Amino acid sequence: MKRQNQSSVVEFILLGFSDFPELQGQLFGIFLVVHLVTLMGNATTIVIISLEQSLHVPLYLFLLNLSVVDVSFSAVIMPEMLVVFSSEKTSISFVMCFAQMYFILLFGGTECFLLGAMAYDRFAAICHPLSYPTIMNKRIFMKLVICSWVLGFMLGTVQTSGVFSFPFCGHNEINHISCETPAVLELACADTFWFEIYAFTGTVLIIMVPFLLILLSYVRILFAILRMPSTTGRQKAFSTCASHLTSVTLFYGTASMTYLQPKSGYSPETKKLMSLSYSLLTPLLNPLIYSLRNSELKRAVMKLWRRKVDLHTF
Repeated sequence: MKRQNQSSVVEFILLGFSDFPELQGQLFGIFLVVHLVTLMGNATTIVIISLEQSLHVPLYLFLLNLSVVDVSFSAVIMPEMLVVFSSEKTSISFVMCFAQMYFILLFGGTECFLLGAMAYDRFAAICHPLSYPTIMNKRIFMKLVICSWVLGFMLGTVQTSGVFSFPFCGHNEINHISCETPAVLELACADTFWFEIYAFTGTVLIIMVPFLLILLSYVRILFAILRMPSTTGRQKAFSTCASHLTSVTLFYGTASMTYLQPKSGYSPETKKLMSLSYSLLTPLLNPLIYSLRNSELKRAVMKLWRRKVDLHTF
């Protein structure tokens, strides 16, 4: 798939929701608020976990990494999307489009693996509480985090390089809200069948394998919770796992419908809505899901607040 001279496209046009011009203004306002709340929510999570020593345990350090991924995901997609909503059509340079594609894949892949690692952490903590410090020691934790980021980097590099190798020589309107792989690949002036087979296979491994491991982990966790003699212990375990499952269902469900469906499977508008779900709603809701259902995080917030008040008092 050598890059050919007919690649004359120097920029793409992101159509966004241009079929509904009367909604552009409202959508701009809504997504500006979503972007700001996402940044504040995830930044607050990062600051709280970083400053509070009692939260420097795998559960919260995984959450810190998840917040870094989410705030980065939002920063990659939202600014360009806001520009799209402020005009009927928005141009994006060839290089910037592929840069956006790369970072969407990098952060999306990293989140897939981080959610899998978090499920393993909960499995070890609930099913093997006595040996948990050994199972999830600092070395194992660091390996899981580093592997998640490295695999995300590899996904972004390999898949973006593959799409970039195709010629783009005519139609340059991307009927989507961002430069995601399926939408850009439709504009290639070459047969993309074998690359799509390769990309589909890779996506199955990246999305479905971690998802199946998460499901298996939670089946084991459910049986372990039901065997707990303490009602309080069961409630705490259910609360912790429910927040993770909510995030997993939202992210994996919409991502798989976007990347594991045939070209003609959904209308362009449906694809845009599904993309919004995992690229915007997940980063927005993750801080709320984890903080509202987590008493330790709430206590850490109050502790830091009291410390700040005491400093001002004295």
